[in-house]
Amino acid sequence: MRMAEFSTTSGIPVATIKYYLREKLLPAGESETANQASYGAVHLDRLRLIRALIGVGGLSVASARRVLEAIDSDASLPEVFKVAQRSVSAAIEPGDLEPADLASIDALLEGWHVSPENPGRLAAARVLSAFRGVGQTDERGWYARYAEAALLIADADLDEIESRPDRAAKAETVVMGTVLGDALISGLRRAAQEHVTFQRYS
Repeated sequence: MRMAEFSTTSGIPVATIKYYLREKLLPAGESETANQASYGAVHLDRLRLIRALIGVGGLSVASARRVLEAIDSDASLPEVFKVAQRSVSAAIEPGDLEPADLASIDALLEGWHVSPENPGRLAAARVLSAFRGVGQTDERGWYARYAEAALLIADADLDEIESRPDRAAKAETVVMGTVLGDALISGLRRAAQEHVTFQRYS
């Protein structure tokens, strides 16, 4: 299909598609003439992926490009995870965190295989610091229960990834699960909070 039809079929304006092409998020169409190219199902699939990463996942164009490059590469799945995790995580320097907060997180994650620079480890330490700063305490195993839930979620992620037929499909699920999974968990948590609040205080 030509650009106009591609835009109509996808529901994405021509200007946006051309922007994605310039930014190398979307592969070029197949050239037909000097000024014309055609686009097919592969382009539609990639366009939907881009829109999910940016529109729902909230990634910047630069971050979306990095995760798409990871999907298209021959990088191992752990490497794709690293790219995906960093795309959705704030950059935190370990030196900016209190050693006591890092130690508390490391105690919480005892027995887990987690690298010192893992963005989740660093973000969690920063959260503990903020909780401590406003006087919030862990009276009933709050943090440990979150850690247990996180392991359940990680198992669900990996089970889904392992069900995919090949490396490319697995890598795409790594990225989409990491980027959109955060939004899904956030949404489900808010729904669950309302449900449990109703049960306890209605």
